[in-house]
Order: sequence, then C-alpha cells, then structure tokens
Amino acid sequence: MHMHSKSCLDGPVSGTREWWRQLEVNEDPLTSNENQPMFRAALVEQIRREIAAGTYDTPEKMEIAFDRLLKRLEAEDA
Repeated sequence: MHMHSKSCLDGPVSGTREWWRQLEVNEDPLTSNENQPMFRAALVEQIRREIAAGTYDTPEKMEIAFDRLLKRLEAEDA
C-alpha cells in the first residue's frame, strides 16, 4: 500500500489549507492520540482475522451499534 503525505492532496482537502490544520488541532483529546499512527496495520490484520473466523461481530457489539444508531436517529428528530 502506498501512503501519501497530507500535503500531496489536490483541492480543498489538502493538508496545507489553514482550516484543515485547525480541524486537526481541535480534535477531541479523548479520541485522538498524536503518538499513534492513523493506520495501525496490526489492528487491521487482527480485525481481518476475526472477520474471516466469524468472531468479529458479537451480540454485545451489535447491541452497542443499535443503541448508538437509535440515539443518533432520536437526536435528528429533536
């Protein structure tokens, strides 16, 4: 896989735009970690193995996903 740097993108999504840098700075500190790479190959491989084995989707994960979807739909109606 070929990884591109942020500044090689054309158009409004380029990392050289001021608003793009502000988005990165304003990220939630609880969900972002500057020390972790955006692409974690080991995690991707683990998930691929779990999907292939049929163990990735569990009833607990589906319940969490449905709860999040319901909250999102309720927020849109409000």
